[in-house]
Amino acid sequence: MGRHRTAVASATVLALTLAACSGGSGEGDGGSAGPMTWMTVIHTPTTPTKNGPVETALEKHTGTEFELQWVPAASTEEKLNAALASEQLADLVTLGPVESTTVRSALTSGMFWDVEKYLKDFPNLAKIDATTKDSARIDGKLYGVPYQKIKARYGVVVRQDWLDKLGLEVPHTIDELTKVAQAFTEDDPDGNGKDDTVGFYDREESFLVGFESLTGYFGAGSGFEVTADGKVVPAFTTDAFKEAMKWYRGVYENGWVNQEFVTVQKQNQQDGIARGKGGIVVTGLFEAKNYNALAKSADPDTPMEWALINDMTYKDVPRRILSDTNGGMGGWLAIPKKNVPTEDELRKVLGFIDKLMDKKAYGLMTNGIEGEHYKVDGDGVVTITDQKKWEQEVQPFSSSRPSEKVVTYKSSDEYVNEANELMAQNEANVVTNPAQSLTSKTYDTRWSTIEQQVNDAYNQYITGQIEMSGFEAVIERVRGQGLDQIIEEFTAAYAEVNG
Repeated sequence: MGRHRTAVASATVLALTLAACSGGSGEGDGGSAGPMTWMTVIHTPTTPTKNGPVETALEKHTGTEFELQWVPAASTEEKLNAALASEQLADLVTLGPVESTTVRSALTSGMFWDVEKYLKDFPNLAKIDATTKDSARIDGKLYGVPYQKIKARYGVVVRQDWLDKLGLEVPHTIDELTKVAQAFTEDDPDGNGKDDTVGFYDREESFLVGFESLTGYFGAGSGFEVTADGKVVPAFTTDAFKEAMKWYRGVYENGWVNQEFVTVQKQNQQDGIARGKGGIVVTGLFEAKNYNALAKSADPDTPMEWALINDMTYKDVPRRILSDTNGGMGGWLAIPKKNVPTEDELRKVLGFIDKLMDKKAYGLMTNGIEGEHYKVDGDGVVTITDQKKWEQEVQPFSSSRPSEKVVTYKSSDEYVNEANELMAQNEANVVTNPAQSLTSKTYDTRWSTIEQQVNDAYNQYITGQIEMSGFEAVIERVRGQGLDQIIEEFTAAYAEVNG
């Protein structure tokens, strides 16, 4: 949920990749004959056939012949480090995850073009919205085309069938949600006569994921925030964050959240929800479909209905939602100056990226070719017709799409359609991390240690092992371990960029 989430971002944001789009040998000749090479990450067990149907169709659409070189996800960091060290980069390099010190250092090294002033000259690149570009800049410079993602996918997912059983309305405020959590714990919502359900069902990443999303409703920032006097501070130091902690501790003390959440892994959380152990989850709005699928795989007759909520509020705090995707930015398509030495060559590479953002190219990289991989019914629902063929020939391309927002396809699953609609609505109220686009050397070296100590203190406070004074004591301790220096460096960088 922003640059501050060092431990989680590598798993949830675009995996570290190298992508190459070379008009020549890759040694700076820039204009020699030959196909463009495009090296990109592969998340699937096998690679598509060379010159397969999707690749051929993309070449036709972009007017560019290229040669794909797939790199297994597990090898990407090693290859990136080697390529950066030797400066043997191709014409287009996809860099991520966004919080990687190696990536950010490379982008600010002077090796890559600042592409911002050129984007306006291309129809699709010109439409990249301001929030995503703000998040993609590093100290005011845009060293690559940002990979575009949905900005805010989170919300609160509540068992609708349990609400109906207990005669409750869908909650839209924290107070209403608290009452639902109590009822789901105490009033036997599954009707089995047993005391075996809770309201919230959380997991060990609470501080970094579910609970953090909840703090946004209380007015806390997305990882960091800018104070009235211009300081860039961690959200966990603010009154709004602490107010949310006090509320959640009350939820825990009353037994309205699973008491062992600090040891629950994500898979165990999903399994518990699918088995009906809890009825409130702070998560991606798209997860309702997955919970239902898990439940039905265990028991096809299991009834499970969900209310998807994206407008939760608290007291007089305006409606807001924290970004869980770095402000809608999943990495950079960066262009090395050594390989692309002239503006004319730069424009050719940018034109290729722009073409990949057309609806036609997006469809090819998402669904494949109609009749071969998928069909569309009279209602516009896209259905994969040959799953194995699609997995082999199409799926590997999806992580290389420069934008995930080109088209929203209609699904046969109404939870998917509703989630897509609500996530799109979230963008009007999104809150992003102001430190995402700033540089702090102390952050790069010390943040993970600081964050872990605060995470531990959060767990101890919620579970009653320490009081708020103990949590605040940990904050004071880490100030001397680099936190104050991080605040000072981010604040200076913010002032310079926004001065």
